[in-house]
Amino acid sequence: MNRTLNLELPAELLSAAHMTLDEVRVELAIALFRLERLSIGRAAELAGMPLGDFLTLLASRKMGLHMDVDEALRDAATLADLRNA
Repeated sequence: MNRTLNLELPAELLSAAHMTLDEVRVELAIALFRLERLSIGRAAELAGMPLGDFLTLLASRKMGLHMDVDEALRDAATLADLRNA
């Protein structure tokens, strides 16, 4: 079951940070991935980016992957399911 949550952020907060809502989503995805709270596939999904683009972004920030083979296979299966949905 897919559920969504809405997060309200004051517009002045985004303005003060000089960020768009999409940029905040990307930064949140990166932070949660870095903290190992989200897999690479889920982080890319949160960022609203294709996995390849998210990997490129991580590489541009000198961030490596920290996943094992089983996690990589689960992520690949999840992405395949998302593409077929």
